[in-house]
Amino acid sequence: MQKADLIIIGGGPGGYETAAEAASRGNNVILFEKSSLGGTCLNRGCIPTKCLCAAAGAIHEINNSVQFGISCRNVVADYSIARRRAETVIEELRKGVEEFLKDVTVITAEAEFLTDNRVEANGIIYEADTIIIATGSKPAELPVPGAEYTLNSDDFLKLKNLPERLTIIGGGVIGLEFASIANAYGTRVTVLEFCKEVLPGCDADVAKRLKSYLGKRGIDIVTDAKVVSVDITRTVTYERKGKTSTIEGDMVLAAVGRRPVIPHCKEGLSLPLTEKGFIAVDDSFLVDGMNDVYAIGDVNGKCMLAHAASAQGRVVLGEDINIDVIPSVVFTQPECAFVNDKTLTATRTLKLPYSSNGRAVASGHPDGIVKLGYDEESRRIVSCSVVGCHAADIIAEAALAISAKMTLKDMRRSVHAHPTLSELLYNAIIMSAANE
Repeated sequence: MQKADLIIIGGGPGGYETAAEAASRGNNVILFEKSSLGGTCLNRGCIPTKCLCAAAGAIHEINNSVQFGISCRNVVADYSIARRRAETVIEELRKGVEEFLKDVTVITAEAEFLTDNRVEANGIIYEADTIIIATGSKPAELPVPGAEYTLNSDDFLKLKNLPERLTIIGGGVIGLEFASIANAYGTRVTVLEFCKEVLPGCDADVAKRLKSYLGKRGIDIVTDAKVVSVDITRTVTYERKGKTSTIEGDMVLAAVGRRPVIPHCKEGLSLPLTEKGFIAVDDSFLVDGMNDVYAIGDVNGKCMLAHAASAQGRVVLGEDINIDVIPSVVFTQPECAFVNDKTLTATRTLKLPYSSNGRAVASGHPDGIVKLGYDEESRRIVSCSVVGCHAADIIAEAALAISAKMTLKDMRRSVHAHPTLSELLYNAIIMSAANE
């Protein structure tokens, strides 16, 4: 038997960042990863997708350059090269993770639970005072006949070339990012979303605007569409408002969410699960009914984002982290981002279009909007949604303001450089005050 202070199962961002932090505090840490360090985020998710989103963004900038008097003829966009670049980036970052874990014992194996504080891997038993489960998630399967004729996000990232026609089932983050990528390379893209609007859970105004902007780029988005089957010819049949329709394509991508990867347990032991199949935890991420066993990240279903997993790991290590404020970004063209304090509800909102911002107009990106939500009585900022150029960067300031419990007056006291996109938040508040 080998003993440690802490065992972590899963080498994604939540797992490896928590492991490195715990080791830096002098703890003896063992990390189990059955595949490649970095988990889904680095190897099959965030990083390769964002590499391809960056390539799509570059294509968009080239196409957008005509307004500056720049003629770009005979431009060739080679998807296979962009994909190879993504593989190179993954390899580079994986080396960085390995260096990050220099003080951690990393074991390439799948760990199986024996008891609350013991696991087994490759015939060896490991014991620790605390165990953290950070096994992440995997693509959900499409629950309709013909699902075997579809690809999931993992499959899509392996493609060397893109099809002429692509049907995407699911208008969430994953579906819309892949739609933007394929569209940039000339693929005819149709997105089918079951809900009444894309990005379910996002601010409706912002979601509608994003849908409109993507539509202008040639992406056909059909909402309130229930997919009922996919056939061998990659024809998708769906129902909408009582009518049945079909879409013919060369490839079908099922982007219908993700499901937790639950660690194996020896006979006689099982992990408690929620109705949706996630590991059941309390507010401190302690697994229900178990001693000193925690579950962080996608596997607990609380917030399925890489940075949320890392934040939860820091909570388990005893840090005071405000996990009620977690920003989220969609790397479409244009970007979309949102953040809110999940313990509060905005009673009033402020809106400001990108077209009012000097930097946005000067740079050729006037499409977009910033929407701030605040509590009317306290004037405290509680939410922000952005769609437009560099939304990911703008939302960072909003997240900081919300986490710091800043009011509109607090934001007015700060000085923003001009001309910058960051002025959008400031000017939304200034203009609202002028109208009151």
